[in-house]
Amino acid sequence: MSRYLGSMFKRSRRYGVSLLENNKEFTKGKKRTTAPGQHGAKKSKPSDYQLHLYEKQKVRYMYGLNERQFKQLYVLASKKEGVTGLNLLQMIESRLDNLVYRAGFARTRAQARQFVNHGHFTIDGHKADIPSMRVKLGSVIEMKPSLQSNEQVKSAMEVMTVSPWLTKENFKVTFTRMPERNEFAKDINESLIVEYYNKR
Repeated sequence: MSRYLGSMFKRSRRYGVSLLENNKEFTKGKKRTTAPGQHGAKKSKPSDYQLHLYEKQKVRYMYGLNERQFKQLYVLASKKEGVTGLNLLQMIESRLDNLVYRAGFARTRAQARQFVNHGHFTIDGHKADIPSMRVKLGSVIEMKPSLQSNEQVKSAMEVMTVSPWLTKENFKVTFTRMPERNEFAKDINESLIVEYYNKR
């Protein structure tokens, strides 16, 4: 299954959470609490399978992952020591595109992914143009001069906040530590994702 490229506003309404993590989908004029479609207002109790599937899909859409990428990360997370659900989310958070977003260089993960794809960043001085690559703790991500005067970047840096697990200095950011569970993705129940895969 490929990465979802449709309206994030519709997806956010369907799952009832801000997948962009800024609540823009629910601002005045867009705040429709029902799911999209002509039958969106009809509420029915979801099955256990739907609850588990929805939780997985919420994370996929939030971070811009396709099904294959998500499954691969889950398999790796399940083999690590510790809590599988937390391992999974921390591994997703350590992706390069996500860290560019968390550093405030982009307003959305999709925009961050585009910047990375176009080769505007280095990791520890080396070329880094694969959005899905996982960054090691202590690594330094640096924006190349070719992007530093970009108006979209300037606009993002004015309004976005830098996540506390990163240390930022101008156009450099260091991945100093893994985020604690209470610091991110607060609308996600990762235990449902683990149960989803355990039942398959």
